[in-house]
Amino acid sequence: MAGMEIWINPACSKCRSAVNLLDAEGAEYTVRRYLEDVPSTDEIREVLDRLGLEPWDITRTQEAAAKELGLKEWPREAASRERWIGALAAHPKLIQRPIITADDGTAVVARTEEAVRDALSR
Repeated sequence: MAGMEIWINPACSKCRSAVNLLDAEGAEYTVRRYLEDVPSTDEIREVLDRLGLEPWDITRTQEAAAKELGLKEWPREAASRERWIGALAAHPKLIQRPIITADDGTAVVARTEEAVRDALSR
């Protein structure tokens, strides 16, 4: 999957800021509204590999769904990895945002201007 993609929730100010910065820099990218176009468990695994992170690293544990699931109590270990990935696929609101996949196949969680510029430089 070549090219830059950004996973956004349009209601999220950090997502809008990231998109505005990409536009200001003239970047070519694809937008994925991940709450509507929900990532599969395979896609979440792939993004985690690109980020170099574990699923709990990109989980929004303050969300209502996280509290209902009791996520804070879930073990953060290899044996529980698939359980976390399944929760992210079932409840995409739990996925930290925005995530930008850079042209070189890596990815960043682009919650700051620096992170967006990092993705642009790759």
